[in-house]
Amino acid sequence: MSKTLLYGATKIDETNAAYAAVATIEQFQWKNRVFIVFADADNSRAARQENQLLADRVALDERDMIVLKLVGSSIKPLFGSGDGLNGEALREELEAPETGEFAAFLVGKDGAIKLKASEPISSGELFAIIDSMPVRAGETVRPEK
Repeated sequence: MSKTLLYGATKIDETNAAYAAVATIEQFQWKNRVFIVFADADNSRAARQENQLLADRVALDERDMIVLKLVGSSIKPLFGSGDGLNGEALREELEAPETGEFAAFLVGKDGAIKLKASEPISSGELFAIIDSMPVRAGETVRPEK
């Protein structure tokens, strides 16, 4: 499985395009994490990814997730809303693979790409990545009694 975890760097170089905010989905910045699935030609890996994620809608909701699927340049919201997005612009900005190839991207609340995967990722792996992020840690802190 090929995936690049961009979050785990000790020093983040914000001049690197990989860490730049994704402007096409800036409407979600500081509100939602966005997971984008780019469908493959036969849609098998995309369907597997979709099934993995949607099996735990409560966990998606707890993590303020929006899940989108791109088929060609068409955007289909799978969880949450993706109104007003331009699929072609999103594909170009994320430097996603050619139409017909599978890819999955996680964009954090800060608008930066946190994960690029060329194979489906389990929901457990995805949630572990999200739960290790400082913003998420701040969300789960409970006040002392």
